[in-house]
Amino acid sequence: MDNVAIQDNPAQHRYEVHVAGKLAAYAEYNVQKDALMFTHTEVLAEYEGQGLGSKLARYALDDVRKRGLLAVPVCQFIAGYIRRHPQYQDLVSEASRRAFKI
Repeated sequence: MDNVAIQDNPAQHRYEVHVAGKLAAYAEYNVQKDALMFTHTEVLAEYEGQGLGSKLARYALDDVRKRGLLAVPVCQFIAGYIRRHPQYQDLVSEASRRAFKI
């Protein structure tokens, strides 16, 4: 897909996907001392089924790793993504792994 941009929008506490300059998806988070708590992920209806949610999750989790933080996957989409991609499990504390069945 052309014209896809993914970025952190810290003012809105969310990662965003834009397609051709229009908001297509986002993953909201709360900032904690040593972690980002992902609370909600949404792909707008007209962009569903294009793999944008997975691209967004991968970008966000790679950014969490780069920043030396942990991820708290309260959001079921992010938790499910981590379950399917075990290379990100180290970003989740033992307690959060138990709580979110990762």
